[in-house]
Amino acid sequence: MKSLREKVGEFRAQKKAIGHFNVSDSNQLEALAEAAKETGLPIIVGLSEGEREFFPITHARSLVDDYLKEGIEMYLNADHTYSLEKVKAAIDDGVDSVVVDGAKVSFDENVALTRASVEYARAISTSSGRDIVIEGELGYIGQSSKVLDKLPEGAAVTEELMTKDDEASKFVAATGIDMFAPAVGNVHGLVRGGDPKLSITRITGVAKAAGVPLVLHGGSGNTDDEFKAAVAAGICIIHINTELRMAYHDSLQKSVAGEETTPYKFLTPAVKEMKDFVVRKIKVFANI
Repeated sequence: MKSLREKVGEFRAQKKAIGHFNVSDSNQLEALAEAAKETGLPIIVGLSEGEREFFPITHARSLVDDYLKEGIEMYLNADHTYSLEKVKAAIDDGVDSVVVDGAKVSFDENVALTRASVEYARAISTSSGRDIVIEGELGYIGQSSKVLDKLPEGAAVTEELMTKDDEASKFVAATGIDMFAPAVGNVHGLVRGGDPKLSITRITGVAKAAGVPLVLHGGSGNTDDEFKAAVAAGICIIHINTELRMAYHDSLQKSVAGEETTPYKFLTPAVKEMKDFVVRKIKVFANI
């Protein structure tokens, strides 16, 4: 199977994007695997710091490796990692990529953390033969994968606050990152009353300035048309978490409302609901 770097490069050349979805347990991971199997499309499995406290990377790595043996294309990502210590731990536990999140600290602090992460990843890649991808972020878009009553305070959703072309270029050059996640009108979570619109103009400019594949975080709540335009403008990976959590939660809530006590019976509908949701999304991302 191709490395994540190679697969992203392939999709980037074809003006397509790969779907990234977070999980908290093996049932959710099964839903992603079934979606990838049904569509024949690759999927990136994400575990945030909180999620991997509950569902360790080593556990997820073993399951992903089993799915790989079945011919299912899956990649494992350490999502939103805030310290060098945890970046190193995630790499040592076997992830294919790490999102280094310094979006809320100063530019210089962000550069220092991200550059140190890149250096560690390169050293491990050289010694192990693994191709570890490091993604950096610039521009604050919130941190919660929940339904929100209002926009996160300080979120860069106006043109004035969004990631600028020159900032992107400077950040990529200073850190040596493989992929870049800008703030372009996207926010984490779902905002009641509707999420802000993505700035396709800003995505286009940042894509040219950065020169590396772009990643869109906070994809929950955006429309299919926005995704298609964003991919055409340079987005290569799209993250969705909140909507997937809601699909799992709402389906599971219905299943446990009755008297069924057999876990696999009340979990199965929730897994299918998630799988169907992911199938719809990754087809949009891949222009199918």
